[in-house]
Amino acid sequence: MPLAYYLAATSARLGDEMVAFTLVLLVLDRTGSAALAGATGAAYALPAVLTGPLLGAWLDRTRYRRTALATNQAVLVVVMLALLAAVGHTPSWVTPVLAAVAGATLPMVSGGFTTILPRLVPAELLPRANSLEAASFGAATIAGPATAATLAATVSIEAAGVVIAVTAVVSILAIGRLPALPAGEPAPLFSSAIAGVRHLVRTPPLRASTTTTTLLAGAMGMLLIALPLHAPSLHVPSSAAGYLWTAVEVGSVCVALLSSRLQTRWRPEHIVIAAAAAYGVAFAFWPFAGSFAILLALAVLTGAVEGPLLPAMFAARQRYSPIDLQGRVGTTAASLRVGAAALGQAAAGLLVSAIGTRGILFLVAALLVAAAGVGIVAGGVNPRRGSGVGRMSAKPLNT
Repeated sequence: MPLAYYLAATSARLGDEMVAFTLVLLVLDRTGSAALAGATGAAYALPAVLTGPLLGAWLDRTRYRRTALATNQAVLVVVMLALLAAVGHTPSWVTPVLAAVAGATLPMVSGGFTTILPRLVPAELLPRANSLEAASFGAATIAGPATAATLAATVSIEAAGVVIAVTAVVSILAIGRLPALPAGEPAPLFSSAIAGVRHLVRTPPLRASTTTTTLLAGAMGMLLIALPLHAPSLHVPSSAAGYLWTAVEVGSVCVALLSSRLQTRWRPEHIVIAAAAAYGVAFAFWPFAGSFAILLALAVLTGAVEGPLLPAMFAARQRYSPIDLQGRVGTTAASLRVGAAALGQAAAGLLVSAIGTRGILFLVAALLVAAAGVGIVAGGVNPRRGSGVGRMSAKPLNT
């Protein structure tokens, strides 16, 4: 994987992972409102549901991919600094509106970088590149919440916001070092976006993988609200929840780096479904943790069982999509995950007062197991005969 790509993508993802956690802490610290924290997180993520397919269609046909990725990071710098000035000092509606502005181009981070990877890496190196790409996501998820938690505890939550702006600037500088990529075939933007959605919906293994990971993202969104509120029950500050996300990703990255062989032995959508189910079973033990140290250990083990999921998700897109559709498929799938996470945050903000944080943890475990079951149905997976993948070739379509 080119060093400039890794630096650009990881820096952008680091800031993105910090944003989700920092916004929750910032709103809770200044207003004490779990509902507003959930609404702000939802506002940051929900616009991506509409913009993702269009952005993907544009990325597939434009020669200005680097400019688009850099512009997204510049928007984040401006909005993050505005949020630091506005939260708690302006009417409550201002905070989610500002978050929505930054969220409109969010699929550029969650899907846009990954879609250019097959254009930078030879096809025979893609399994290894997918593992490194998963490690990039994991490294950002490890460092992001932990950095935000540490800064919030030792300096201030405002310092975390400033660091988010700095990571975006670093990403912009690294994006400038990426090679220019050729433009795709010209086509009307809206019909191109529809073509990506149609391909995702009509391709059973993509449908299985995307359905499973979308529901998984909704469950993870609930945790963004629940964990900071759950931490004080274990005699640690709310900011310590960031270390739980770090622990999950430590386990996940360690396994993801070793998972490239799985991609050659098992269908990627099967790996996604199995990992999601195992993830849910592992989360079922979280409500019983009697101390923060025990919960940290559980978090590492939970991340380990989820480790193969992300590389398999990338492999499913690459294997079952022609290269000229991968931008649209990637950003559309990313927008669905981001939107689901937003709804999860909003739901948790409303539910936590009724069922408590332990109730939310049980609900997350149940949703993850259900996500695997829905994925099986969506993809027509048959344990004996493989899957209803439409008898597609096992060879990647982009070779």
